[in-house]
Amino acid sequence: MAIDPRKFLARFIEESREHCARITDGLLALEQRPDDQETVHGLFRSAHTIKGSSRMLKQMNISSLAHRMEDVLDSVRGGALAMPPAISDSLLKGVDALTALLDALTRGDAAPEAPQALFDELSMIVTALPASRETAEAAPETPIPAAEAPARAASPGPAPAEYLRIHAAKVDDLIHLMGEIISEQSRQRKQVGRLQDADRSAQRFRKTLDAWFERAGIPEAARRELRESLATLQLSLRAPIRAIRDASILQELLVGDLQEASLKMRMLPLSTVFDPLRRTVRDLAREHGKDVEFIIEGGETELDRKIIERLGDPLIHMIRNALDHGLESAEERLAAGKSPRGTIAICSFYEGGFVSLTLRDDGRGLSSARIKEKALARHLYDAETLAAMSRSEINNIIFLPGFSTSPIITDLSGRGVGMDVVRKNVVDDLKGSITIESKEGEGTTFCLRLPMNLAVFPLFLVMACGQTMAIPATAIVEMRSVRREDLVEVVGKRAFRLREQLIPVEELGSLVGLGPCAGSAGEQLVVIVAAGDERLALIVEEILGREEMVVKPLPAHMPKVRILSGATLGEGDRIINVLQIPELIRLAKDAGRGAPMPAVVAGSRAATILVVDDSFNTREIEKSILEAHGYLVVTAEDGEEALEKTRSESYDLVITDVEMPRMDGFSLTERLRRDDRTHAVPIIIVTSLEKDADRRRGIATGADAYIVKRAFDQSNLLDTVRGLIG
Repeated sequence: MAIDPRKFLARFIEESREHCARITDGLLALEQRPDDQETVHGLFRSAHTIKGSSRMLKQMNISSLAHRMEDVLDSVRGGALAMPPAISDSLLKGVDALTALLDALTRGDAAPEAPQALFDELSMIVTALPASRETAEAAPETPIPAAEAPARAASPGPAPAEYLRIHAAKVDDLIHLMGEIISEQSRQRKQVGRLQDADRSAQRFRKTLDAWFERAGIPEAARRELRESLATLQLSLRAPIRAIRDASILQELLVGDLQEASLKMRMLPLSTVFDPLRRTVRDLAREHGKDVEFIIEGGETELDRKIIERLGDPLIHMIRNALDHGLESAEERLAAGKSPRGTIAICSFYEGGFVSLTLRDDGRGLSSARIKEKALARHLYDAETLAAMSRSEINNIIFLPGFSTSPIITDLSGRGVGMDVVRKNVVDDLKGSITIESKEGEGTTFCLRLPMNLAVFPLFLVMACGQTMAIPATAIVEMRSVRREDLVEVVGKRAFRLREQLIPVEELGSLVGLGPCAGSAGEQLVVIVAAGDERLALIVEEILGREEMVVKPLPAHMPKVRILSGATLGEGDRIINVLQIPELIRLAKDAGRGAPMPAVVAGSRAATILVVDDSFNTREIEKSILEAHGYLVVTAEDGEEALEKTRSESYDLVITDVEMPRMDGFSLTERLRRDDRTHAVPIIIVTSLEKDADRRRGIATGADAYIVKRAFDQSNLLDTVRGLIG
């Protein structure tokens, strides 16, 4: 009977991905420990396994590529070849190509092809050896030393753990069902409480009836008969109530065990997202010409797979920012008295039912002055508001969409989308929090606090203006009563003093748009919430209790309601809104003291842009893109014409090519920067020159953005323009 290889394809892909990860980790380890022969043997075995498995499944492209990598590793293993960075780079390219081939197989491509150039590159490495060696096809496995063989034979070791491969979607369905069971259990608990209240009410009714009989002079015999009937009825109710209560307690214990067991099925160590970052840091550090030590601690800390899947992008954004903007060059670090080698460290640990994750660099830190300057230039805040902000508030400006402190915007960085994505992923999607600690000259630390799973959330239900709302338990610092006379006016806003700290106070109902609500004339019930080191006291009418509940995302027609992070179902299937605490704190700060200003240029008129390029086609493409989005556009054929036009007209932005007749873009930029009338006008260079030296020259001439035409697209240009002038 013929074997259908398709039945084994999914397992082959999964195992091959694991081997690719091992090869990557091993190559990075060899860069630190080049003489580690055991690591080299492990790399060879992984390539050999991929080659053999793919050959059995008739995936010859994968087999051939793994074979080429195996040849190189065999030469290193046998001592005929050292492992310089160039060869490590080639093998890492091989891993990337293997991963791409596996991705293609996952998508269902029948016969994905590997790049021929990589085959040639790997083959040349082996053929360039001074003495040829037999390839791994003929080379025997490295024998076990004789002294070790008996010991290994005599010590079989513990039996291997048994594993069952289950499709992730099935686990997700189980956990979703578990979350619904927990929510239903919470509602059932309330029903049991109501039955117990009914039992107590029946007891009070018996006493009230006895007193009424006494006053009415009802004969004792009649009273005894009615009393006994009521007692019998109450006992007949009490027995099932007790049984339901006991069953509910047992069910709650079982549901708790079910929750713990099912969530463990989807928990993964953070090393699954941390370890691949070693390669990312290595490649980015070499790309930026920086020497970086990358430290990982707490990789064994476990989190829900759903959270880990969404954590990769935020971490890469933060690492890229640390390498690009945070860590100085070796020369700058030496001049500042630091080691020429920079450090990026990532650490995770459990903290009070949550997971804390920190990413730290020892670079130049965030510059408050630079952030204020950029925020003012982009009309995000006025000068008075910026002057009143704390350092923490200043640092949080970097999370605003499109904000960047980079001196120049390029196709690689500085467009301000990274930290906005980080905040959205961590706060909006993962229901966590993120704060920044930074000291100029010493470095920056990002602190993330994440729930351990996305199945159920601990929520506190509160009442405001007659409406039930939910506050994530992770955001609550404490709950207390505050007397009205203890509230004070601070800069036109209410606050109260809590342990030597002034906490701003807002009515929750007013803050979410329900209007002023009738409050108590005496004490106010407040819930103190936090986002990072910022605090806010929310006045509520009642605290209904703590519940473990499933939080569902907002419907498609409500994507912009930022004060809500989702919704949950309460008793009677009532929809309860879950509040987004960082957004409430932002609203409270902005109320009456200077909210972020809309980006406007020259009052209410449309911004005018000068486009300079010697190609008519390029000018017309850029002009049509910009005019379609409301900008006024004037064009010029070269730098001389553009300079002439700036002498008679004012422009809000200049977009220029570099290589043009009469005057190139670099010279035009320098001339505009020397002119008092145009020295502050933002300038974007759009060019085919993509070398680092060209980018550095663009920075030196004073350009605000540098876009390579190869990476040019409509959204790239528009995002850059909006980032500079709105």
